[in-house]
Amino acid sequence: MIVRDLHHVSINVTDVERAVTFYAEVLGLVPLPRPDFGFDGAWLAVDGGRQVHLIQADVPADLGQHVAFEVDDIEVAVTSLREHGVDVHGPVPVGDTSARQAFLADPDGNRLELNQP
Repeated sequence: MIVRDLHHVSINVTDVERAVTFYAEVLGLVPLPRPDFGFDGAWLAVDGGRQVHLIQADVPADLGQHVAFEVDDIEVAVTSLREHGVDVHGPVPVGDTSARQAFLADPDGNRLELNQP
């Protein structure tokens, strides 16, 4: 196997400052230093060393693409999101497994999944 882990996911956003507020203050990711690439963006850390990179750009149409974040307690996570005014669908079982998932959108409409294995 060539790939051993996931390093980061890039998400297009139309307003980096607004997106950083959502990902940091609502989801709890931690802002990181980011080199100047000549276009606006931001990097945020997720526990375990993974990162979310936000890129100022047009947001593609929702064709089912999404980023899934693992959570320890999906009920607590969903309650917290709803307290922040975020519309969350679920949690619901993942097929016939013991896993549960919930879906929400960031301020630009990017689909996000919360997953409790």
